[in-house]
Amino acid sequence: MATAQQEQNTTDVTAAVETLREALTAAGIVLPSLGADAASPSLNLITLGRVRADVVLRLADVIQRGCA
Repeated sequence: MATAQQEQNTTDVTAAVETLREALTAAGIVLPSLGADAASPSLNLITLGRVRADVVLRLADVIQRGCA
């Protein structure tokens, strides 16, 4: 069984970004700064960026409805 660290290091960052972008777009949400974090490629981090408060509230609503 792979550990969380091993799975993290093998995740395709570009695919993860595009999957999230598609899901957010379907929900009518745009995160302009969404992308791979070029400063730490070995960590496979994704930058969500700065987001306006109204967008955060819409995102929270979508997540809450999806968890219900």
